[in-house]
Amino acid sequence: MPPLDQPMIKGPVDNIQAIGTTNVPSTDQSNIYCITVIGQVEGHVVLPPQNKTTKYEHIIPQLVAAEQNNSVEGVLIILNTVGGDVEAGLALAEMISSLSKPTVTLVLGGGHSIGVPIATASDYSFIADTATMTIHPIRLTGLVIGVPQSFEYLEKMQERVIRFVTTHSAVTEEKFRELMLKTGELARDIGTTVVGRDAVNYGLINEIGGIGHAIRKLNQLIGERRSQPQGSEVIQ
Repeated sequence: MPPLDQPMIKGPVDNIQAIGTTNVPSTDQSNIYCITVIGQVEGHVVLPPQNKTTKYEHIIPQLVAAEQNNSVEGVLIILNTVGGDVEAGLALAEMISSLSKPTVTLVLGGGHSIGVPIATASDYSFIADTATMTIHPIRLTGLVIGVPQSFEYLEKMQERVIRFVTTHSAVTEEKFRELMLKTGELARDIGTTVVGRDAVNYGLINEIGGIGHAIRKLNQLIGERRSQPQGSEVIQ
């Protein structure tokens, strides 16, 4: 046991338990920093302990650190999520899209619900051939007051998601709304489950691929950024 006045030094196991990775973006091993979004995106409400979650307050500091760290030249975001808190998911998507460094997202297993905006937020996106993405309308849990303002708020939130996805991908607004409001495909729900190759055909995702494709593309984007004159980067 270290002396009481000596601070405890956290090891790799502590980091894995806290944020799902053995190190923060101060790594010397690679110029690519990897962030995983798995399980359910946890926002303002703490989910039950048996739920596999990604806490957005853990991801945001990692994105900030990756942006500030000069040794990190690109960010890889791997998703296998069922969705979760809408505002937390949009916050992550907005941060990813506003990074000045190259970003690539890879959907493995699933990128459902609010995972769709996160998947489309990067400079280039991949999806595994067997992965799926569920597109459905926004819904609220808990007490809902039955007044027009409640439905207007819900519609505005849904418009935010639609606007983000259509802005950051090649899917048209008409097609995305059609997929979102489709009936008869999901049991007890409205929406569409899109399999990997269909997600590419619709324009949601750029390409079918796996981890090798994603890293190769990210290295290509990093090389293109290195070749740009200093100060010529344009924030999209």
